[in-house]
Amino acid sequence: MQIAIPLYDGFTALDAIGPYEVLQQLPDNEVVFCAPEARTYRTESSMLGVSADKGFEDVAHPEVVVVPGGLGNRRWLSGPNPYTEWLAAVHETTIYTTSVCTGSLLLAAAGLLDGVDAATHWAARDTLAELGANPVPERVVERGKIFTAAGVSAGIDMALRLVESIAGATAAQAVQLGIEYDPDPPHDTGSVEKAPPELVAAARAVLEQTDAEVAKRLGIG
Repeated sequence: MQIAIPLYDGFTALDAIGPYEVLQQLPDNEVVFCAPEARTYRTESSMLGVSADKGFEDVAHPEVVVVPGGLGNRRWLSGPNPYTEWLAAVHETTIYTTSVCTGSLLLAAAGLLDGVDAATHWAARDTLAELGANPVPERVVERGKIFTAAGVSAGIDMALRLVESIAGATAAQAVQLGIEYDPDPPHDTGSVEKAPPELVAAARAVLEQTDAEVAKRLGIG
């Protein structure tokens, strides 16, 4: 089974690496980082680079696709472009097409989420709706063969549910134990529905400032 994770400059590290760490433990699988061209792509902070070993032309029929989020994908949300065209093409034959965080924006831009319930980062729900999807406040949303996860850390939850769908509950439980995924956060503010309004406002302000800085560095409009 080939599992493809498309990269672009300005992706969020955990969106890609979290699911990778889970899915690479499936037997008889090949996890491939791919992109329009084979090279190193850097995260939003630019501190980490991950190599895409294959170009899209070499990954034409993956069984599973995991699209990470990140501010860098905003340059690929309109007009014909390599990312949306590749996603639309491979979706026709995938067993599962998935996304993490704002990776769902790319799925929507590719026309795969029209009228479909989907998750994304809480700060991007309006954008997801503008692209034709139906944002829902759930950590992981399964609609047919499309799985979408909410922000960043939710990609691990999504990947474990994907393992269960592919290989069964016991396999998913074993992988969860193997990575010792047993969250015990110090505060119960991990979703916008749980956090107090003043914290949501403060977090949104920080995100907007950070996004503006990242967008300037990436040369996004």
